[in-house]
Amino acid sequence: MTEDQEAELDEQADDVDEETEEETVEGLQNGDFVEIAYTARTVEEGQLVDTTDAEVAEEEGVDEEDREFEPRTIVLGEGHIFDGVEEEIIGGEAGDEGTVTISAEEAFGEYDPDDVQTVSADKIEEDDRYPGAHVHIDGEHGYISTIIGGRARVDFNHPLAGEDVEYEYEILEEVDDREQQAQGLIEMYLDQKLELWIETDEVEEEVPVEPDEDEDDEDPEPEFETETVEKETLYVEATPQLTMNQQWMFSKQQIAQDVMSKIGVDRVIVQETIDGMGGMGMPGMMGGGMGGMGGGDIEDALEDADVDADEIVDELEGAVDEE
Repeated sequence: MTEDQEAELDEQADDVDEETEEETVEGLQNGDFVEIAYTARTVEEGQLVDTTDAEVAEEEGVDEEDREFEPRTIVLGEGHIFDGVEEEIIGGEAGDEGTVTISAEEAFGEYDPDDVQTVSADKIEEDDRYPGAHVHIDGEHGYISTIIGGRARVDFNHPLAGEDVEYEYEILEEVDDREQQAQGLIEMYLDQKLELWIETDEVEEEVPVEPDEDEDDEDPEPEFETETVEKETLYVEATPQLTMNQQWMFSKQQIAQDVMSKIGVDRVIVQETIDGMGGMGMPGMMGGGMGGMGGGDIEDALEDADVDADEIVDELEGAVDEE
């Protein structure tokens, strides 16, 4: 057997080993959607960092009206949780639980004394000039440690910098439902739960037509025809909170693209529903808009208000003449 033949056999053996290894991989892997419950606290003081448990949030006094404390759907390998926790979950399965300690360096970073700076109080809004206030100065986020007279000491370290964090977690289930997957992704980006659903729609599209090979024109004008195609659509019901969310306003295209690629839909449609005013306002103005108000409606409205329309016209014409 020649050296080339031996090398080829070795290469084939390596390929077989790799295929066998891939076939024997078990448990959760990168790219899988999982629903997890967790509570994270600092190791030293036991300060609550984050939780999905509503009872824990209430006990700690952090139950906020605009946030629901409940298990979260994440995508493994996407940095949705600390690497140390993710490494524990990879290869696991639903029902697994455990506790992981994340070092300060991997959590919120080591504390850096150089990130504490003295700045002029003029750079801080008056309402925020007190110890503990969170401020933005020159594009950086920090909090005021002390403020005396016209000077403030601002700490630009993360409030939990230097703290090791202990995570208690439980894998509740692997998530296959695509609507739940989409919900989890949107919550991860926006910290909001939205009403959404997936439908298959028939859509008319302009598609290019292959040019006729018999045509003499070397550069024929492109031709298109209308074709009906099916598109899987993720519908998202907009809320006032969504329309005002800065992350959504500045990154909606990227968020939608990420959702589409991960759950496998063709497009995302965000729709806004505006309810009626329940009888408030003048009929014809709030309901149909100014353009829907005819001449007779204006005269009737002026009569109801006890206003002489002729007097108004005379006054307007007089003002024009004076100019």
